[in-house]
Amino acid sequence: MLITGLLLAACGGGGDAGSTGGTERPAALASAFPGKKATGEPVKIGLITNEGGAGISQPETREAADAARKYANDNLGGIAGRPIDFVVCKTKEEPATARDCANRMVEQKVAAVILTSSGLGGSMVPIVTQAGIPWTTAVATSNAESTSTNAFSWTGGFAANLASMAEYAKEKAYKKVVAFVIDVPSAVAGTEAVGKPAFAKAGVDLRIVKIAAGTPDASPQVSAALQDKPDAISIVGESTVCTSVLQAMSTLGGTTGRMILQPCVAPEVLDALGPALDGAQVFSSFDTSSDDLEAQLYRQVMKQYSPDTPAGGYAAVGYQGALGLVRALKNLTGEVTPASITVALGAAKDVVLPAGHGNTFTCDSSAIPGLKAACSAKQVTGTVTGGKLENVRSVDPASLLGK
Repeated sequence: MLITGLLLAACGGGGDAGSTGGTERPAALASAFPGKKATGEPVKIGLITNEGGAGISQPETREAADAARKYANDNLGGIAGRPIDFVVCKTKEEPATARDCANRMVEQKVAAVILTSSGLGGSMVPIVTQAGIPWTTAVATSNAESTSTNAFSWTGGFAANLASMAEYAKEKAYKKVVAFVIDVPSAVAGTEAVGKPAFAKAGVDLRIVKIAAGTPDASPQVSAALQDKPDAISIVGESTVCTSVLQAMSTLGGTTGRMILQPCVAPEVLDALGPALDGAQVFSSFDTSSDDLEAQLYRQVMKQYSPDTPAGGYAAVGYQGALGLVRALKNLTGEVTPASITVALGAAKDVVLPAGHGNTFTCDSSAIPGLKAACSAKQVTGTVTGGKLENVRSVDPASLLGK
């Protein structure tokens, strides 16, 4: 594996959740492990994942979120001094199951919900937020997640991903881009509603081509799209879409630029493509591979609390979602309820984004016009070079978002 090879390897067995497994922490991270243990009655937090489906399944996002939970319980006093317990529900990326998950959160009377990743947020958010329970995520992908009252996204989510690609296309003076988009409603609708206007503001024409999840060979779609001679392609999808499109591009695409999201550097994609990924520009809410202290902390937490989880690819979105909630609630005291959490989140200001390469978030509804749930517009980008993610930097696409 390429980028994942940069991550610190786990030593020995899994051991207890709080065990270091005999490993040594970097000295620079000493203050990040103060050993402030949570005590008392647990706080129930709902965790919804897109796990168990036939076409899409990302168990690593749940495992990374749980690693963040264990780290917070051992070192950060959990939430308001109390340990965090997760009520886990797996959507299987099926609408009926997703609604069942949302209803389960209400029935279980959780204090808040964290979504690791799903294209079905639109069917879950109303059920949760209308019950007065705050909905949180690191990366909002649906309109409901981005615009609903009582919803919070630590980053600009899908909208900021697309706008960051548009900003990069503007830097590169591209004039025509083809977006290969996974054929799920939120991804296609979001690319139409946000991606096209953002690219248009950047002076770039964006064409959308749908790709079904699990497509083994996207060569016909890629070949047809390349007839228009685009300056670059972008991919909006999970690992199966990334693999099929990028394999076709390696044969048909020549020197055409490639802009990809974090799922396209998942371990299975890296294993399938190897050096064929060189030169691709990655856009994400997180940085897990650089020497930035937040990236180092992510690697250390995963090594200590979930050593068997592949820490590359999209796992970090679960860690970012869970630890982001803990950090945003740092000043919460007293009774922990959905109402008190909602108030505390609305007051969260300049919170360090976990694994965010220096980015912070503020949940006062001002980060992105029209997307009141977004707490930041900034993203992280870097280039795959020689099998490594290099030139990692923060990018702010705010000027391409909103009216």
